[in-house]
Amino acid sequence: MRMHTRRNPSGNEPATYSQGIEVLGGGRTLYISGQIGVDEVGNILPGIAAQSDAVFINLQAVLKEAGMTFENLVKTTVFLTNRDDFPTFAEIRKAHLEHAKPSSTLVIVSGLVRPDLLVEVEGVAVASS
Repeated sequence: MRMHTRRNPSGNEPATYSQGIEVLGGGRTLYISGQIGVDEVGNILPGIAAQSDAVFINLQAVLKEAGMTFENLVKTTVFLTNRDDFPTFAEIRKAHLEHAKPSSTLVIVSGLVRPDLLVEVEGVAVASS
C-alpha cells in the first residue's frame, strides 16, 4: 500500500494538513467516530486546550488499538463550537500530529451533543493488510 498527497490547482501547501491523499493498493480502513474532550473516566475537561489535547489522546488510543498511528490517518473532520478557539486547537493538533498531515475539514458548529463540549474530531485511517 502506498499513499500520495495531492494538491489543488492553487498550489497551496497548508502547513498542517494535505489537500488530498490517494491510497494505492490494498489495506485496512478504520473509520473513527468523533472523539471528544473527555478524560479516561469520561469527565468532560474544562476549556479548549484541555479538550483538544484529550481529543488527540483519545484519537491516538483508537488508532493504537487497531495497530495504527497518526501516520495512518488520511482524513479528519473537526467540529469547533467557537471560531476564536481555532488558534489553540491548531497549535495542539500540530503538536500531536507532528509530521502527519491528513486531509482535513474544519466546521464551526452552533453546538455539540453536550453544551460543555467545545471540539469533536472524527477520522479515517488506512494501513497495510
